[in-house]
Amino acid sequence: MGQVDEVSKDMDVLKTCIETEVQQNIHVTVAEYAKLKQQLEKNTVVIAMLEYLKDFSSAMEEYSKALVEKKYVNAANQLERARASVDSLKGWKSSQLPLLSALTSELTVQRENLIYHLGDEWKRMVIWTLPSSKEPAVLKSFLKVQLNLRLGCSKDGEQKPPAQLCCVLQALAIQGELQHKIKLFSQVLLKNILKPLVLYPSLSVRATEQQGEGTILALQCLEESHEERSTPSQVYSKLLLVLKMLHSLMLDVSIGDKKLSTILGELIWEEVSQCIIHECLLYSIPTNSSQLGTYSTVIKETEEFEMSLKEMEYLQGDSTDLLNYARDVNCHFASKKCKDVIVTARKLMTSKMHNTVKIISDTKLRLPKLPAPGSAVRGKQETSKEDATMMNNEKQLSVWTLRLPACRISESVQLLMELALNTLCEAVGSSSQCALQLFFTVRNIFQLFYDVVPTYHKENLLKFPHLAAIQHNNCMYLAHHLLTLGHYFRAHLPQPLSEGIATFVDMVPAFRKLGAQCFLAQLNVQRSELLERLSTAHNFSNLDDEDNYTAASKAVRQVIHQLKQLGTVWQDVLPISIYCKAMGSLLNTAITEIISKIMMLEDISSADGEHLHMLCQTVIEESPLVFIPLAEENKNKKYQEEVPIYVNKWNTFKELVIVLRANLQEIVDRWAEGKGPLASEFSSSEMKSLIRALFQNTERRALALTKIK
Repeated sequence: MGQVDEVSKDMDVLKTCIETEVQQNIHVTVAEYAKLKQQLEKNTVVIAMLEYLKDFSSAMEEYSKALVEKKYVNAANQLERARASVDSLKGWKSSQLPLLSALTSELTVQRENLIYHLGDEWKRMVIWTLPSSKEPAVLKSFLKVQLNLRLGCSKDGEQKPPAQLCCVLQALAIQGELQHKIKLFSQVLLKNILKPLVLYPSLSVRATEQQGEGTILALQCLEESHEERSTPSQVYSKLLLVLKMLHSLMLDVSIGDKKLSTILGELIWEEVSQCIIHECLLYSIPTNSSQLGTYSTVIKETEEFEMSLKEMEYLQGDSTDLLNYARDVNCHFASKKCKDVIVTARKLMTSKMHNTVKIISDTKLRLPKLPAPGSAVRGKQETSKEDATMMNNEKQLSVWTLRLPACRISESVQLLMELALNTLCEAVGSSSQCALQLFFTVRNIFQLFYDVVPTYHKENLLKFPHLAAIQHNNCMYLAHHLLTLGHYFRAHLPQPLSEGIATFVDMVPAFRKLGAQCFLAQLNVQRSELLERLSTAHNFSNLDDEDNYTAASKAVRQVIHQLKQLGTVWQDVLPISIYCKAMGSLLNTAITEIISKIMMLEDISSADGEHLHMLCQTVIEESPLVFIPLAEENKNKKYQEEVPIYVNKWNTFKELVIVLRANLQEIVDRWAEGKGPLASEFSSSEMKSLIRALFQNTERRALALTKIK
């Protein structure tokens, strides 16, 4: 225990010693260490900053020296080294040196100075001579364009850009100004050399080397070309001449991991290819499917053109818009053909309708000879022919079956039908997509006719009876051929057209209705005019008055004149059956109106009756003359003899004329107890009313009235 106590005391003494002396000394030491460490860090920062300042200073000195010696790549690198030093100094957050703003300012000034010198060198080596911006962009103004490349020759005699140009370009790249400079160059090159060479066939490019002047690329017009557009081969050869020259003189330079030609290519290719497509390739697409086979030459030329550009590294990758466009010639042919067809069709539809051609019953479409369809189809055809023969043996069809009657149609409609036929011929043997496009374009032609013609010619169709009749025939002509048009071509078209969708039959009812509506509208106009003329006849009353008789006679004459005028206009145009029905309908309107006016009269004196008879007799004698056929159809006058067939009220009118001059006994005899010709046209009440108007109230009249039952 005594030993333990001693040890315990020693420990207390030691503890006291540590707390009083050692710990105090430790605190002092740590404080000194922290102070020394802080001083060391500060000194390290100062030394590092001094290193950067020294680096900046030496970089600027070397930059100035390199700039004087025109070592532009070294100058640009030294400037970038100085920039890195300034950026490092800016990175120290604790540093607030006023020197930094001065360094930044100096760096900016020297960079602008370097870029100015590089730009000056560029202007000295690449000199443009351009037309005034106020001049219009025409062929003559482009003849002033020149590009002078004063680059000198490389020492080893190889066709590579000289060292000075390489230095300038590399220095611009290091300073981040190359893209801007090349972009401006590409825009001028596109506008003043490349695009004009595509647009103007007579423009070509001339390259000349002059002692002390370098190489001059200039546009020239060797001879006036009569062609509106350049051929693809001409365009490719002219563009390659320019691009090869530029590549050999200035673009065969590597800028980092890219060639300068690649940088320029990325800037110009899209615009150049689109220009070639829209101003050259588009117009080289054939307008006839028979020429499609020769278009492989253009595809090959396009491939060779792109291959040359890839060798010079203007282009990267495999497929481009230009080559894809050339290869898709079938689609473009179809699109171009369809556009041209629709434009032509619209011109025909908006042309004058009155230029007509005669269609006779033997007139047939000039259908093309198509290759024989497959054996399976042929087998079906042979079977159907045998069936048809068997049916014909049993019962022969009339020779007039499915034939158009003789009439006149617009010449433009005949041309429209030929256009549709030619377009369908183009679809035969084409690819499925191309054939579909062409087939539906033909359907669109007919749909366009249905929509455009009635609207475009609306006023004239109502105003001129001649045009209404022609439009009626046009619609019936189209409907007639639409019945069989699809059937004729279907077996020769690719799928899915050959499977049944190649048909126009669904359009037939619409065309028939359109033609009928147009002609009926004109008939209504004529009917209204006839009724208006008859309205001036003072209801055919009191005809013993001279003025009344003159008015009634004039009205009847005008009606007959109107019918004769229509006959003159329509007779050579409409099919004879339609003509007779139309004239019969109008004449029926006129005599129905005359009958109703006469039947409404309550008192008809003998003088009035005589005058009425004379007027009606005029109608009976002269109106059938409008039914006489034309000279070539005048084998018999059956149409004139068949007037009652086309004029419903003709017999009624004739009976009325007889009654106007008949006595009571004759009337009773023609009535024949309700079985005579008079009874078949009039009711007993109408007949009684007419007798009361014609005869005075006598026993004879009363007796006659009792017999009208």
